[in-house]
Amino acid sequence: MNFAILGILVVALFAFGFFVFKAATNWRWYQILPLVITMILVMTIMFPTAGVLKSRQAWHKIKNDLEKQANQVDREYRELKYGDGTTIGVDALATQVSGLTLEAGRAWRNLQNAGGTPKSITLSAPPDYVPIEAPAGEDGEAAGQLPLIPEGLTVYGFAEALDPQTGIAIPGKYLGEYSVTGTSPTQVTIAPTTTQEPDQIAAIESGEAVQWSLYELLPLDGHQVFLAEGSGQSEDNVLGRVDEEKVRELLGDNVPEEVLQSYLEDGRRQQQGDPPLARWTLVEFTKNYAIDVDSPDQRGALDGGFFDQNGRAVDARLQAGDDGRVKFSKGEQILVKSGEASKKIIEEDEAAKLVGEYYLRPLNDYRYILRRIRLRLTQLDTDFNSLQKEKVLLDATKTANDARSVELRDAQVRLEADLAQHQKESAAINQHVEELTGIVNEMRSEMARLYKANLALEEKLERAHYAVEQQVAGLAAAK
Repeated sequence: MNFAILGILVVALFAFGFFVFKAATNWRWYQILPLVITMILVMTIMFPTAGVLKSRQAWHKIKNDLEKQANQVDREYRELKYGDGTTIGVDALATQVSGLTLEAGRAWRNLQNAGGTPKSITLSAPPDYVPIEAPAGEDGEAAGQLPLIPEGLTVYGFAEALDPQTGIAIPGKYLGEYSVTGTSPTQVTIAPTTTQEPDQIAAIESGEAVQWSLYELLPLDGHQVFLAEGSGQSEDNVLGRVDEEKVRELLGDNVPEEVLQSYLEDGRRQQQGDPPLARWTLVEFTKNYAIDVDSPDQRGALDGGFFDQNGRAVDARLQAGDDGRVKFSKGEQILVKSGEASKKIIEEDEAAKLVGEYYLRPLNDYRYILRRIRLRLTQLDTDFNSLQKEKVLLDATKTANDARSVELRDAQVRLEADLAQHQKESAAINQHVEELTGIVNEMRSEMARLYKANLALEEKLERAHYAVEQQVAGLAAAK
């Protein structure tokens, strides 16, 4: 291509010279000179112009590549921020993280075990922790540094462990409920409020719990954590597909089958026999609608929970603000509790239509569950001690019964020997009785025969006697 352009330029140069030569007979020098100078300038400027055009072409290509990269980065940025339909975006993740943080209240992470006993543990702030300065007083003087954790606060302790995938320390083992008994800007001393479990004591004493996390509130239970990644709502499951492998891994092998099924069936369509607390209704709004969600009462979650008796938020961190109402647009779908809530929206206000009825596992409140477990364990310990005492009595009774059994076994052996002897003697007696019975029968037969013979003789004697009497009577009459 370059040689072709060069050839065209050479031909144009020779053509210019030819035409100038032909015109020289009719043109004056002052006419030919500007034309030659113009040709020389054109030929001279052509090369830097070509360089500029070539450079412009290269920069234009760079510009197009950068625009493509910018579009790609912008698309990746949007996918990271908002998701791509199959994965969740950073904004949604941030919302979830903020929700988890809100549910857990204040948290103090990466605290180092500075020594102590399971009954009184001292924790130090992380090495990079900077104490918080207290606000200055009215006179402008500094008020010093704030304590690491307010004294008297009830917190929940977890032993941290490194996540092999991210390398970040995350809460792993639950270590119990504690009360802050002493505090400073960089250290805090905590004491358990309840009897600790043996495995919790072992984790503290063995050095397994080197790094701690303390939470103001126990996190709340949820549905989303047990769903498979990327699963979405369907007609058969309003929440999405439950990850059975994850459920079994998190719950362990000792969970009752009915509890395991409640997690695996979370979000399915409603069935006959489902408990009332697990019945939820999916409704679709047929017009714009608003629901009051903020309670007129104002208090912290530690003073009685996040919600009042009507389910409205009392903690300022959960309240919607403004007019205290959540607004829904026509066509929007939400899950509401079956019964009064769904009846009010669908039948009374006629603001929505029924889409489907589903089973949602009742969520756990770990604060009360742990207390119930503690009470249950205490009861089991009491029952265990009673059973131990009963076992001692049963062991003593068993020992006495074993000794009695030995005695009875000896008596049984003697009785069996007596029985054998008795059977032997009984057999001999029976044989003798049979022999005597034979003799008696023979004697009876002989006596019967003799009796009959005696009867015959007696009859014969009577006839002879009668004949003698007749003869005597005849002789007497003859005289």
